[in-house]
Amino acid sequence: MSAPLICPSILASDFARLGEEVAALEAAGADWVHIDVMDGHFVPNLTIGPDVVKALRPHTSLPFDVHLMVAPVDPWLEAYRQAGAEVLSVHPESGPHVHRTLARIRELGAKAGLVLNPGTPLSALEWLVDSVDLVLLMSVNPGFGGQSFIDQTLRKIEDTRAILDHAGSPAILQVDGGVTAANASACASAGATALVAGTAVFRGGREQYAANIAALKSRS
Repeated sequence: MSAPLICPSILASDFARLGEEVAALEAAGADWVHIDVMDGHFVPNLTIGPDVVKALRPHTSLPFDVHLMVAPVDPWLEAYRQAGAEVLSVHPESGPHVHRTLARIRELGAKAGLVLNPGTPLSALEWLVDSVDLVLLMSVNPGFGGQSFIDQTLRKIEDTRAILDHAGSPAILQVDGGVTAANASACASAGATALVAGTAVFRGGREQYAANIAALKSRS
C-alpha cells in the first residue's frame, strides 16, 4: 500500500505569510495544498476568496485542492478555477443540481470532488460515482479547524472504498478533519488515499513541517 497524498490545510497556517507558507509546504514534502473556502453562510466561518488563491498561485507548483463550503456554489466555480485551482470539491447540499455542478467542474478542466459531511449518507455518492475524481469524507463537521476526529468515519471510509472499488472508480478517497499521525494509519488502512491535515502539519513552526508531513506518511 502506497502512502496517501498529504494535503496540508492552510486554514491552520500563518495568514500573514500565506505565500511563504505554501512555498514552505512544498519544500517540506507536501503533495497538495488544501484550501478551505467558507462563506459564513453554508458553514459558520469566513475564509479565502479567489483573489487570495490567485495571489498564492505563483508561490508553489503544488496542486491547489479547493474545498468549497459555499452556497450557492455554482457561481464560484469558474472564479476559483481561473485563480489556479486544480481540484474543486463541492457538497451535495450546496446547490440544487450537484450532478450538473460536477460536470461543470470537469468542463472547466479541474478534477471534480464530492464532499460528504458526517451526517451525509453514502447514498449521495452512489449515483454520482462516475462523475467524481475525488470523494472527500469530512471526519469533523465543517467550519472550523482544530476539531477532533469522529471515530465513526473509519467505517464510512471502508464503505466508501467498497463503493468506489465496486464501480471500478479511480477516484481519490480523501479524509479531512482531526487527522493526525496517531490516526493516519487507520484512515489509510480503511481505504483513504489522501489525507488533509492542518494542525498536525503546522504544529511547531516551519522547521517542523517536514517532520510532521513525514510522520503522517510513515504512519499511513
